[in-house]
Amino acid sequence: MSGLIVWIVLGLIAGLIAQFLVGGGFGLLATIVLGIIGAVVGGYVASALGIGGVSGLNIGSIVIATIGAIIVILIARALSGRRAAV
Repeated sequence: MSGLIVWIVLGLIAGLIAQFLVGGGFGLLATIVLGIIGAVVGGYVASALGIGGVSGLNIGSIVIATIGAIIVILIARALSGRRAAV
């Protein structure tokens, strides 16, 4: 149960930071989901590059998850043709 809470908190933090950096205009639930997906994507990319992965609620995991969330936002924006909300 605590692992799920950590993923939700990590997703929220990463999603909020990513939206702040690149824009998004998503609601709270979408921000959490975006951050969790970003953590998975970021962890995969970081592992593939030999950097490490998402290993709990720490600065390294937040950075990796945020980078992943930015990637997810940019891909979603490119697929939908939507521009950033200002």
